[in-house]
Amino acid sequence: MHPKDIPDQSAHPQRGQFLQLLSKSLEDDTFVKLVLAKYHGAEPDLLRVTARAMNLRGKPSMSFVYSYKTRDITKNVALEEALPAIAEVLGTSFENAHLLTTVQDIQLAVSRKGKYSLRAGRASTTEAPAAEHDREKQRFLDLDRPFLTALGVTDANHKLIPALSRKWKQINKFVEVLDHAFESSALKAADRVRVVDFGSGKGYLTFAVYEYLTGTRGIEASVTGVELREDLVRLCNAAAVDTGLRGLSFEQGDIRSHAREPIDIMIALHACDTATDYAIHAGLRAGASIILCAPCCHKEVRPQMHSPVLLRPLLRHGIHLGQEAEMVTDGLRAILLEAEGYDTKIFEFVSLEHTSKNKMILAVRRAQPIPRADIDAQIRDIKAYYGIQEQSLEKLLRAETTP
Repeated sequence: MHPKDIPDQSAHPQRGQFLQLLSKSLEDDTFVKLVLAKYHGAEPDLLRVTARAMNLRGKPSMSFVYSYKTRDITKNVALEEALPAIAEVLGTSFENAHLLTTVQDIQLAVSRKGKYSLRAGRASTTEAPAAEHDREKQRFLDLDRPFLTALGVTDANHKLIPALSRKWKQINKFVEVLDHAFESSALKAADRVRVVDFGSGKGYLTFAVYEYLTGTRGIEASVTGVELREDLVRLCNAAAVDTGLRGLSFEQGDIRSHAREPIDIMIALHACDTATDYAIHAGLRAGASIILCAPCCHKEVRPQMHSPVLLRPLLRHGIHLGQEAEMVTDGLRAILLEAEGYDTKIFEFVSLEHTSKNKMILAVRRAQPIPRADIDAQIRDIKAYYGIQEQSLEKLLRAETTP
């Protein structure tokens, strides 16, 4: 926004100066955030609006968080549209504006008699300037998100509950993983994304996914959490309504009972034993671009395994045999996903509250398929080497091609 774009401010020079300083901070990359407060208008329960600069799909934009008494609503707007909108409400709908930059803090206030005052002081923030606010360099979620309070991660003042610090770390790490997957998938250019989280539990990650897609990504999202426990379904639906997250819902059920529907992102982080195979299969059949699973309790393959002669001195220890069974099981799942047209990764993740396991399988659908014959041969050789007769994901996929 250049000086010529700012409406005539001759009647209120302080207001005009404030808008000039806002424009300059954005141009020279010193802008941190803008807070508009003391609202009086038609919106009931609106307390304040916080604006931050961001790059959305490669374009300079501004993210507005409208803070109400019981919820927050995020709206992302192109920068050239955002600045005139700020100028329109400054001093009218909002009587107080606080501009934070890396150089100084500037505050504009309007008295009851309509007199404007402008004050500037030393910068009170150590946050990075706007140029550093790309998604790759910022924390994807902040502690002031209302869902964190609704789920007991933060208190009424948006302070982290110490006992939930590990959960907060898990939430942020999961969103980071999802963001990298999103960047490498066809969903990067999507305007709307459909997500199903099987075994959503108390909904920490389900809420986080919705906030990431709608707030950080600025796209429309339909996110469904599927959970067997009715009390948790009720709790999460109530929290979604209370925090104004209209595209987020929870339903009672599990992987096998859930109706088949198109899915863009399939998540299953509490899938025990062969439930992981059913979850992966559901994601494949739904055409998911991204599949995220955290498997545990690998019971199916272990009793089938015949330890090769060379490895018997190592695998005679139960703990080693269990670790070998986990590696073989998840390795076969990854190879089967590759055969279905996905790039796969298996890596360590923050362990879940339901299990000490910290492994995650990530699959992203590739643009071009690779020859399947070599992959099928790998699967046959591995099964023969260990004497494995049956693996559930392979069985589910085979059943579709068998007359």
